[in-house]
Amino acid sequence: MDITFLGTGSAYPSPNRCASSLIFRNEGECWMFDCGEGTQIQLQRSIIRAGRITKVFITHLHGDHLYGLPGFLNTISFGTIEDRDPIELYGPTGLRRYVRTSMDVSRSQLNYPLIINELQITDDMLPEDWEDWQSNYDTVEPQHPSELPGRTIAKDEHGVWNIFENDNILVQAAPLKHRVPTFGYIVTEKEQPGKLDVKRLKELGVPAGPLYGQLKKGESITTSEGAVIKPEDVLGLPRAGRKIAFLWDTCDASLAAPLLQDVDVMVHEATMENEMKEKCVLNGHSTPEMAGEFARSVGAKKLVITHFSQRYKTKDSELKGDEQTTDKLLQQAKDAFQCDNVIAAEDLLTLTIPALR
Repeated sequence: MDITFLGTGSAYPSPNRCASSLIFRNEGECWMFDCGEGTQIQLQRSIIRAGRITKVFITHLHGDHLYGLPGFLNTISFGTIEDRDPIELYGPTGLRRYVRTSMDVSRSQLNYPLIINELQITDDMLPEDWEDWQSNYDTVEPQHPSELPGRTIAKDEHGVWNIFENDNILVQAAPLKHRVPTFGYIVTEKEQPGKLDVKRLKELGVPAGPLYGQLKKGESITTSEGAVIKPEDVLGLPRAGRKIAFLWDTCDASLAAPLLQDVDVMVHEATMENEMKEKCVLNGHSTPEMAGEFARSVGAKKLVITHFSQRYKTKDSELKGDEQTTDKLLQQAKDAFQCDNVIAAEDLLTLTIPALR
């Protein structure tokens, strides 16, 4: 399981940082979270093959988090194999209209199926000036010829948007406070089976192959000699699954806290240094101190800060005048988290998330 940061900058892409985007990979799954302008270039510079991406999760509809999406969807068509699985999109109400409109006016043709799923916005997620900006997000635009029916996902009785689930992974969303309706995504790996005792299996005469897989699934098997072997005979104790949270943009992620207890890796925005907190919060963003304090409050094990103002250059930049890198932000986050297990993300950084013991 790993995360590759394609873009770690806020507002716009620059020579130093691309706009927000990252790739989450786990056991053959390859998912994108946000797709800011310039993401296609970053994909070509990374180890990620764009054609492997099957899902895209959009946190909110600000341009630096989705202006790269129409181009990305078109790029996939150039190298797509016939009969590939659909690409599924997830994001707030309005995503469907944005994608349909941009694809329609550009006459974009896709040679694969596309599914657009929307997370229903609730009234308490709307900013005070929402009426001044309201753009009829529910307006029905013409469906793209390659589009298959998508879902409208409402919050459940616990205030959680349950987005996706398979045998291995659960993806949920919770609202974040920002200048537009915004969601944080929480990816939870389900409890994993214990390690097979291969030595014991060999002693019992069980050949490597499909029978091992059955045992890992919790199924009993019968050997060629007629002996029945139960999973508990050859499996170690199950291990807990990993939990990763993606939280940007926000000046208050407290509504997501119930889903974040003891999160293994929290990716949280830290747009400006602590000394600029008033301006930062006014624009709906967090400082390193805010990110660190929140991560500590939910018992996060590792904090990764990202979404930096373009004023903060990369470590290998040639600094001029009063320019600075993210070193200051990193130290401020560590001080607030009261732990050194903090990373300041950089474009194309790949972070491995080891299995829990």
